[in-house]
This record gives sequence, structure tokens and C-alpha cells, in this order.
Amino acid sequence: MHEFHSIVHPTDFSELSINAFAHALRIALITKGRLDIVHIASKHDDDADVIPPRVRQVLSVWGLAKESDSPASVGERLNIKISKIELPPQDAADGIVGYLSDNPCELVVLATQGRDGLMHWLKGSVAETIALKSGTPTLFLNPAARGFLNQWTGEVQLNRVLVPVDHDPAPRSQLKVIADFARIFGDPELRLMHVGKTPPTIPDEFRTASMGKGGVLRSGNPVDTILNEALVWGADLIAMPSAGHRGLNDAVMGSTSERVLRHAPCAVLKVPSNDLIRANDSWDVAHASAAMEEQAAKQN
Repeated sequence: MHEFHSIVHPTDFSELSINAFAHALRIALITKGRLDIVHIASKHDDDADVIPPRVRQVLSVWGLAKESDSPASVGERLNIKISKIELPPQDAADGIVGYLSDNPCELVVLATQGRDGLMHWLKGSVAETIALKSGTPTLFLNPAARGFLNQWTGEVQLNRVLVPVDHDPAPRSQLKVIADFARIFGDPELRLMHVGKTPPTIPDEFRTASMGKGGVLRSGNPVDTILNEALVWGADLIAMPSAGHRGLNDAVMGSTSERVLRHAPCAVLKVPSNDLIRANDSWDVAHASAAMEEQAAKQN
């Protein structure tokens, strides 16, 4: 069982990251786990507090601690471990991926902003790069999207989880991780859906009477269809098995899950296939820059 006891929250401490931080903290509180708050240090950093002021403020608002409480008393009372990790000044994506390589965790929680098209990849996306290269289940909170947590009360409102499935990656181990994540918050409804005529075979334990063998079937553009289903059904979370980048189009425009992420009306959980990510990682390093330069030249 994937228990999500170890959580890493990379952050730049900006206002846009507050919602992601609150989700990471709440999950750590529920699982009685470890939360590492990781950021890239700058010459302006002078706060050595083990528990950052933002953690104290949120816990105080939620009625779980006082801002004056010591780190030891907070950790003992709440049965969690919170660490503030400062990495030396460096490229953010490289530094965080390196940290995750040395300090494996069960969940990464990230704030991200949606961007489209070629410039999205020329500028780069720290959040999506971390998810792709770390091979770790990653929860994305876009500041423009609705989370499943009330930041002021700490109350979780996760009732409906939309799970788009396809043939590749086969919906097996990733579905188990998604189901384990959902159970942290009670017993939300999981709706598995497939865009296309020939659905993948879904293991019996993940099917409901209304689904059929391949889940709920829809037709149309996969990205648009998934986003529309999330809106119409009122999903609180889109949870997507991800196979990483499979070729030039994915490297330039993003995989289906990445394109969904940019416009999702709610939080998005990406659960990667580790073997595919390892295989694709070498492709990305060797070819992605050349591919993007080629596409940029065609645009000019």
C-alpha cells in the first residue's frame, strides 16, 4: 500500500505557492508523516527557523498550534516531522530532482502555472520537469484552479476523483496508487473514463456497476474531453496515470496529462510509470533541446 508518509513540497515561498503548501501540510497531518519544505537558497535567505513562519501561521489558523510554540512541541503534539531544506543556489529543477534522488519520498506537492505551446517548453516548467524526472507521484495545484482543501479551516473536500485511463500506461499499478491516495481522505467516488472506442481492461477492484469493463467511455479530443468531464461532473481531483514523453510532439507540446494540467479546473495528481520515465529520461536529455530548437526555427 502506498501510504504517503513522506512528502516533499518544493517552493519559492511566493503567494502563488500558498495553496500547494496548505495541501502538503494537511496531507502530512492526516498521514502523521514527514514534510520536507525544499527551496533553492538565495543570498537574501536569512531565516534559519526549523519550522517556517508560514507553517506556524497555517497551524494557528487551523487551531492546531500557536505561532509561539516551539518546533519540538509542535512536532510532538501533531505527531509529524517538518523540515525546512535549503539547497545551494542552482537551477531549481535540477536541484530539486537531485534532492529527490538522494531523499526519495512518496508524494511531491507542487504549485504550477498553466502555459501553452512552444514557449512553454522553451521557457521550461520547473513543476512538470520535476514530476517527469523524479518518477514520484506528484500533486499539482494551479493557482487558477480549485483545490480540495479549505485554506482557512483545513477542511478537506475531496468527494469526486476523475481518473482518465488508456492502454499505455496500462491502468494497474498506477490505479492502486491513486486509490490509496483517495482513501487518505475517506471514501471519495472514483470515476474511470476512457476517450476512444476501444477501452483498456480495468481490473475488477476498480470498476463500479455504472462503468463497464473499460470505464465511462467518451469520444473527442482527449484533452478537451477530460477537461469537460471534470467540469460537468464536478471533479475535485483529476488523477492521471502518466507515461512521460513518448516522442517529438510530447516533448514540444507536452503529454496529455501535462496539457490537462495547464487548464484543469481542479487539482491534478500525476502518477508516473517509473520504467517508462527512466526510458524517456535519456530521450529527453539527448533530443529535447534539439527538437525544440527545430520547432522554434519553423515558427520564425
